[in-house]
Order: sequence, then structure tokens, then C-alpha cells
Amino acid sequence: MRRNVGGIERPLRGIVGAALLAIAAFTSLPMGWMIALFVFGVVALATSVIGFCPAWSLMGINTCEVETTTKRAA
Repeated sequence: MRRNVGGIERPLRGIVGAALLAIAAFTSLPMGWMIALFVFGVVALATSVIGFCPAWSLMGINTCEVETTTKRAA
């Protein structure tokens, strides 16, 4: 599993996930909305923490910085 979530997207997913969980926990929304917000919040936080998004992988999107490697002459 290679990381495909990076840059500014990773902390934004964490912030959005935490906000969705807070809204689900501290507002009086109908049960269906609370469950949906909870699920989306957990998914956003999880993809932020592990740096991998299965949906991005299926679509071929990668927002991680490209690692540059240099070969040393022997």
C-alpha cells in the first residue's frame, strides 16, 4: 500500500474529519445524518492518518510529493 495522499490534502482531511465528527456528536440532527457524518468523518481521519485513499488509488490520483533519488557513482 503506497501513500497517495500528501501535501496540503492530508491535514485538510484531518481537519474536515474532525469537524464532521464534532458536528455528528454535538448537534441534534436526524439519526441518518448523524451516522453519515460519523462515517465520512472517520474515513477522512483514517485516510489522513495512514496517507492512503482507496478511491484515489482506483482513479489513479496521487497527491504525494515525488521523491527524488540520486544515484551515487561508485
